[in-house]
Amino acid sequence: MDEQLFFRKLNSLCTSKEIFYFLSSLEVMSDTMASGALQRISEVEVDDNGLKNPGLLENEVFRALCFQFEFESSKLSNTGLLNALQALIKLRIDPQSTLMASLLSESEERLGKGQLTAENLCALGESLLELEGPSCATLEQIVNHMQEKDTERWSPREIVMVYKILQVIVREGKQCQNLLNRLNGVTLGTVSQLSPNYASVILNSLVVLRQTQAVPLVSALCKHSVKHVPYFTDHELVNVLEAFLYFGQKVQIFTEALERHIPKSILTMHPQTVSKVMQYCCKKMILSKPIFDAVAEGFISNGDRLTTDQIAAYIIPFGTLNYLPPSASSLFRKLETVLHTRLRHFQPHTLLNLLHSCVLIQRYPINFLPKIFSPYFLQKLQAQPPGLNRVVMSQLTQLFLTVTLECPFYEGPKLLPKYQVKAFPALHSSPDVHLFKRVKTALLYLLKKRIYFASEVSTPYFYVVDIEIKLDEEGFVLPAAQLEEVHRRIALCVDGQNRFCAHSHNLLGEEAIKQRHLQLLGYEVVQIPFFEIEHLQNTRKMADYLHKKIFPCAYGLSN
Repeated sequence: MDEQLFFRKLNSLCTSKEIFYFLSSLEVMSDTMASGALQRISEVEVDDNGLKNPGLLENEVFRALCFQFEFESSKLSNTGLLNALQALIKLRIDPQSTLMASLLSESEERLGKGQLTAENLCALGESLLELEGPSCATLEQIVNHMQEKDTERWSPREIVMVYKILQVIVREGKQCQNLLNRLNGVTLGTVSQLSPNYASVILNSLVVLRQTQAVPLVSALCKHSVKHVPYFTDHELVNVLEAFLYFGQKVQIFTEALERHIPKSILTMHPQTVSKVMQYCCKKMILSKPIFDAVAEGFISNGDRLTTDQIAAYIIPFGTLNYLPPSASSLFRKLETVLHTRLRHFQPHTLLNLLHSCVLIQRYPINFLPKIFSPYFLQKLQAQPPGLNRVVMSQLTQLFLTVTLECPFYEGPKLLPKYQVKAFPALHSSPDVHLFKRVKTALLYLLKKRIYFASEVSTPYFYVVDIEIKLDEEGFVLPAAQLEEVHRRIALCVDGQNRFCAHSHNLLGEEAIKQRHLQLLGYEVVQIPFFEIEHLQNTRKMADYLHKKIFPCAYGLSN
C-alpha cells in the first residue's frame, strides 16, 4: 500500500482493535509504516492515567510488530527506529526488556557514529527524557551533535528539546552557560512561532536553569504568553505564572487576559492552578476584582473538595489585598463550614495565616480562636518551621488585639504576654521616605517648630504611628513630648504607594487594620495618601493641604 494512503487510513482509526484489523489485512509494510502504526496505537490507547487497555500488549499483531523491531533493529531507518522507540515508551513497555534494550542500543550506536539528523536527535532526546533517568553522557552527546548543526536553523521543537536536556545536565552539576547564552539568543528570534506548550516549557526551563540574565527573552516570552492564556492547559499556565513570579515580570495585558479567562473557566480549572493565580495576584499586589469574584464563587461551589493548602491559597489574598467580594457573606459562611469539618487537618502555620487574613477584612473567626490561643497549638507552632518568629508572633498579637478591640463579647482564652510582640514589624507599611520627608517639611512650615509633632512614634498598642500631633482641650497644639493635658491625639498615616494594591487606591489589609485599630484606641486618624499630594509642587501648597486635612476648623491656628 502507498504510504500516504496508509497514513490517511491509519489516522482515521480510533481504537487499537480497528488498527490491528487494518494491519492484519496488509501483506507488506515499511518500517516507517510499522512505527507509525505503533505511534497511532499509543495515541488512542494512552491517556493521562496511563494505558487504557493493558491487554493490547498481548495482541498477536502487536507482538509481531515488536518482534520485527527487536530482531531487525539494525535494518531500520532512523525515522522507523526512533518513532518506534517513542511509541513503545509511551505504551509503558518495560525499559529493561530485550525489545527496548535493542532499540536503545541501536539508537546510541547511530548517535555515536554521527548518523542522526537534527530531527532524529530531537526524537532520541525526547525518548531518553521520557525514560526518566537517562545517562548524562548520552544526553551530552545529543547536545554536542546538535551544536554541530546550524543553531540558527533550529526549529522550535529542537530548541525545546535542548532546554529540557540542559535541565538534566545542569542538575547533575555540569556547566553549560555558554551554550545557554547561544540558545537564549536563538530562542529570542523564534518567540513569535512558539505554541502555548513550547512557550510554557521554555519559561519553565529558564526558571529551573536560573536564567535571570536572559531579560530580553523572558520579557518576550511573557508578552507572547498573553495571547495563549485561553489555550494553556492547567499545568502550562502554572509554569507561566511561576516564571512571572520568579523573574519579577508584571505585564498589565497578561493580567487583563487572566481577567477575561478565569471567570469563564473557574469551575473547570484545577484548584492548584487557581491557587497559583491567587498567589500571582497576591505577590504582585494585583487586586483584580473579576478574578477575585470568580475565585470566591469557585470556593463557594467547590470548597469542600480543596486541600487545606488550597483553601488557604484561595482565601488569604482577600485579606492581604483588603477586598470583600459581592458574595462575601456566602464565601465566609462556606469557609466556616469547611473549617468546622477540616480544622484538625490544617498545618498550624497555614491555619494561623488563614485566620489572620480574615481579621484584616473584619471577618472574625471567634469559634476557632480558643484553639489558636491554646498552649497545645502554640507549642505546635513553635515546633514547626518557621517556629515562633517575629512575623508569627505579630500575627498572634494582632489576632488577640482584634478580638480585644472589635469583639468585646469574646470570652475564650487570652494570648499570654510571652507570645506577644512589643511592636508590629512593617512588612509593607514602612513610610515612603521621599513622601515622608515632604510631609514633615510641610508640617514644620505649618506648625513653625519641630517640637509640635513626633514621627515614627511607638504606641503601647504594638503599632507605630507615622506622625503624632497632640492637642489640648481647646484644640491648641501641644509639644509632642508633653504628657499632661493631652485631650486629643492625631495620627497621621503617610500612605505611599507601597501601602496600596498595585495601580489602585485600595489600602492593603495590614494598613487598613492598623488605621481601624488606631481609631478604636482613641486616635483621630488622618490619612495622607500619595495620590492626593503627589501633584502638590511646593511646600506652601503641601502645608495648605495639611492644614485643611488635619485642622479643618483651624483649631489654635490662623491662616
